[in-house]
Amino acid sequence: MLDNLKKKKAKKQEILQLVREDKVKRKERKQEIAALPEAERKAAVESDKHLRKEQKQQRKEELKALSRKERKAAKKETKMYKKIKNRPRRIAGWSVVAALLLIAGVMIGPTVSSLVENMTGKHITIDTTSAEGVKAREAADAVAEEIANEGLVLLKNENNSLPLTDKKINVFGSTAFSFKYGGGGSGASDQTRAVNLFDALKQAGIKYNQELYDYYAGLPELKGATGKSETGLVQVIKGMLSKDGAAGEPEVTEAVLSQAKEYSDNAMIIIQSEAVEASDVSSDQLKLSDEMHDLIERVASNFSNVTIIVNAGNTLELGFVDEFPSIQSVLWVGTPGPFGTNALAKVLSGEINPSGRITDTYVYDVESSPASENFGDYQYENLDKAYINYEEGIYVGYRFYETYYQGNEEGYKQTVQFPFGSGLSYTTFDWNVVSQQFNNDSIELQVEVKNTGKVAGKDVVQVYYSAPYTPGGIEKSAINLATFAKTKSLEPGESQSLTITYDTRDMASYDMENENYILEKGTYQIKLGKNVHEIDRTLNFELSKDIVYKTDADTGTEYKNRFTQSENELTVLSRNDWDGTYPSDKDDSKVTSSKVIERVQGHEFNDDLVMPKTGAENGLKLEDLKGLEYDDPKWNEFLDQLTVDQMIDFVSEGAYHTGAIDELGIPSTVLMDGPAGFSFFFKKFEAGAYPTEIVIASTWNKDLAYEMGEVVGKEAKAYGIHGWYAPGLNIHRTAQGGRNFEYMSEDPVLNGMIGASMTKGAEDQDVIVFMKHFVMNDQETNARSGILVWSNEQAMREIYLRPFEMTVKEADVTGAMSSFSYIDGKWANPELLNGILRDEWGFEGVVSSDAVFGFMESQKAITSGNDLMLDIMSVPTNKKRLEKAYEEHPEAITVGLRNSMHNSLYATLKTYLFN
Repeated sequence: MLDNLKKKKAKKQEILQLVREDKVKRKERKQEIAALPEAERKAAVESDKHLRKEQKQQRKEELKALSRKERKAAKKETKMYKKIKNRPRRIAGWSVVAALLLIAGVMIGPTVSSLVENMTGKHITIDTTSAEGVKAREAADAVAEEIANEGLVLLKNENNSLPLTDKKINVFGSTAFSFKYGGGGSGASDQTRAVNLFDALKQAGIKYNQELYDYYAGLPELKGATGKSETGLVQVIKGMLSKDGAAGEPEVTEAVLSQAKEYSDNAMIIIQSEAVEASDVSSDQLKLSDEMHDLIERVASNFSNVTIIVNAGNTLELGFVDEFPSIQSVLWVGTPGPFGTNALAKVLSGEINPSGRITDTYVYDVESSPASENFGDYQYENLDKAYINYEEGIYVGYRFYETYYQGNEEGYKQTVQFPFGSGLSYTTFDWNVVSQQFNNDSIELQVEVKNTGKVAGKDVVQVYYSAPYTPGGIEKSAINLATFAKTKSLEPGESQSLTITYDTRDMASYDMENENYILEKGTYQIKLGKNVHEIDRTLNFELSKDIVYKTDADTGTEYKNRFTQSENELTVLSRNDWDGTYPSDKDDSKVTSSKVIERVQGHEFNDDLVMPKTGAENGLKLEDLKGLEYDDPKWNEFLDQLTVDQMIDFVSEGAYHTGAIDELGIPSTVLMDGPAGFSFFFKKFEAGAYPTEIVIASTWNKDLAYEMGEVVGKEAKAYGIHGWYAPGLNIHRTAQGGRNFEYMSEDPVLNGMIGASMTKGAEDQDVIVFMKHFVMNDQETNARSGILVWSNEQAMREIYLRPFEMTVKEADVTGAMSSFSYIDGKWANPELLNGILRDEWGFEGVVSSDAVFGFMESQKAITSGNDLMLDIMSVPTNKKRLEKAYEEHPEAITVGLRNSMHNSLYATLKTYLFN
């Protein structure tokens, strides 16, 4: 036994050395390719891709030649190689949970008491068992299933192979026994009512091969797995501990295959991703495992009608679909909530006509995205911080591919498999532009949509624009989403007229040099598209002269560059010089400048403020302020009554609740995760469960998003919840983001329109909505240690801030959750939270931190615009920080605390507690 352990250890060391050597080789090759001219670079990339494919095929042939025992050992070594290769990201996420548990184990006295209380939720009282609660959940389930129905996307359907004519199917793969209903972490939800895939097939009238099912169900590794689904902390930990991809797909025997061929010529295989909160995925994990590829190859070689189901919140590489002509159809279901299997089964049977559209660009190589060049683990050498450079600028997702390959259709098709916005139907539609009104204020179209097919269905009209571009001038994508509209269900021959409108100003670009937005003169092409690349028709709008916008349209606040610390330090991608500006991490300096160190470590307290009154006896209760404007003078009289100690306690104890101050009529509130339905990270309770946000967005249905927010709000009132930590409005900057399932898309306008609709639905029920994570929380690696995010102002405003701005202005949101990120060198950046959010956009409400870690200090938060500390681990520490800061900067801290109380209580007054 000892010898075996020594051999295993030696083998592990051997593979570890191989991983290190391969890493060095990949980096050197990357640098070689980056140094080549563009034409040679592309050829080199294609050559390497072809070589990898040949090597992969060679490995497969070599494996076939081995004995079963040798093949098993070789696969084990491959799995170990992948596990070691992906370890850095896994450890980065796991260290957070480990640290939390370690702290819980070593703290004593009131600190551990506070930690236990926050983690167990003893201080939070909700009732989900009442008759009202049951009724609210029933309504939630109905909306959740409707979202799953409309969010499913048909990406391929050769020869109209779907819906199935023969309602019998072979379901291959262990993944059918581990269907992913949702994600892990705060984006998880209650899956106790989840419908098993095989039950869903049966209910939809589709017969599955029972013998094939029995074969898989009888395998030791799958025993008891059917229908089980972990959520919350358990799922996060399991996800982070299994980052080597699929756990080895079981082989299918010849006897099983032969029986299946006799049963039906229809076959289905589900492919999945493993991403969860607190852990990103590698590009390798977005490809098929060798075992899964072998299964697909074997099935595709034996069945003529194969359907691939994409059950993933991250964009996977689907190039294998093109390898096998028998793969007739591809269905994307994402992570569709507890009733997603029903939607899938009904689409297969034809009871539901799919109407979803994908929210990301599917490419053959996820690393072809320029943002992927700067994604992952980057550490400073003389500063205990990680950083990330957004060198791709505005060229995120389709904005890159549509611009880079403009005029090069062959190159585009070799790179992009399914464009952003793609989705098919079982019927066909014709569009007719009935009228158009374009002027300097608005763009308005009336589009008649007619169902010209044989079955009922819904269609999505996507409206894009292309702005005039001057080489060397302001960066502009070749095309941008402007807005969209979805029809009702149209019967064959039925038509619906859609009025589609948006502000002309929405097409303006941010001019960093002049610190304003501008619509440059020229021709604006207004494009109606089936997706971003398949344009149905183009209409022109001529602008005779520049229009410059110097102030915000709603608040009148003057625009200015607010994030300038990275100015002149980033080389940002430009369409005027793709070769010279293409992102690369090879020249990143690991030595920080004194400016960055000073920016990160410094914090300014304004000691020139007038000390406010505290502890006054004005006889006011909070209810006396109901209906008053935020800046009504009576607020000052009320806030004068608060003591410093009361305010310190209130802002410090902001994890999932706020405390009561009875003598002033301030009630306690309950604040709950999450974007896919109410959840508590450390404890399960029964609640409505929805598809994750990527599926909600894939419906392209604003009305349905509003309806979800509305039923969430009604559920909150039934349970006694007053604030909702949602929606997540961050961008799918890359395919590797661990929380991509929890966010909506790669496009800010789609995020903003769906997010604002969800928000409005809940806010109309008098519930505080905390839009999150504000801002640029687009990767999980190093996030919880405070990552420095460097970008330029144009990209920040046009991509990352845009969905939050839309939600503030269109939904009158009363809450926000700040991110872990150091924006422009500062956590809780006052230019972000006060300058942009409050002054420029006019936000009135409360800002909570995300879960507090060591770098998130309360005295900096409340003097920068962050009002509540979502503090689970360190409440006493943050109270002491505030007390110490008060001794040194009494005016600044008192004013900061008072502002935080004003913001929090203003939002509380908007809740149903005061109806």
